[in-house]
Amino acid sequence: MRNNKTLFGVLALAAALSFAPASGVLAEELRTPIGSQADRNQGNYPKTGLSQSSVRAKWGNPQEVRGPVGEPPITQWHYQDFVVYFEKDLVLHTVLKRQTGR
Repeated sequence: MRNNKTLFGVLALAAALSFAPASGVLAEELRTPIGSQADRNQGNYPKTGLSQSSVRAKWGNPQEVRGPVGEPPITQWHYQDFVVYFEKDLVLHTVLKRQTGR
C-alpha cells in the first residue's frame, strides 16, 4: 500500500512538471542600459494632476486627440515624444513613445 502511494506521488509530480514551462523558453529578457534610461526619465513631461489647459499652455496643441472613451472618460493627447492620458480634465499618466533607431 505504501509503495502505491509513493508511486502515485512520483507520477503526479512528474505529470505536473511536464506541463510546467521550461525556464527561459517562454520568456525573453530585455536589458536597457541605465545610462540610456536617464536622459528620457529626466525629461520635462506633463505630470499627474495637471489640467488640459495647463498641458496645452506648456506643450501646445497635440498632434492627435483620441477619445474620450468610457466612464470615466479617458482622452489621449499624442505629442511627438509622448502620449498624455486624461481622466476627464486631469492628467492621469504620461507615456513616452518608443524611440526608433537605437
